[in-house]
Amino acid sequence: QVQLVESGGGLVQAGGSLRLSCAASGFTFSSYAMGWFRQAPGKEREFVAVINWRYGTTNYADSVKGRYTISRDNAKNTVYLQMNSLKPEDTAVYYCAAGYKYRDSSDYARDYVYWGQGTQVTVSS
Repeated sequence: QVQLVESGGGLVQAGGSLRLSCAASGFTFSSYAMGWFRQAPGKEREFVAVINWRYGTTNYADSVKGRYTISRDNAKNTVYLQMNSLKPEDTAVYYCAAGYKYRDSSDYARDYVYWGQGTQVTVSS
């Protein structure tokens, strides 16, 4: 049974940091690109960051570039999202997702096959 379980969300003041984790099970984690998306109230889900399965290359949304860092530990089947210099507009539910096996990284939600339940991140001003 495939599972993606996010953790690490919470309430933080603007300028602060949080580190999200996503523990994966039930599939060959190292063979999948892993991404983070977020959805704010009343808005569509949007791409945040992705890390490639083969070379560990990364890509970020312009809105988080330079502030967020995605990483993965294939030995622990876990992907991380380090979020620094948080802003109130970063407030959202954050989801981790796994792309299709051996597929290249993608910014589009349609290219992801497994999704977690999400973790709330709230940034106060």
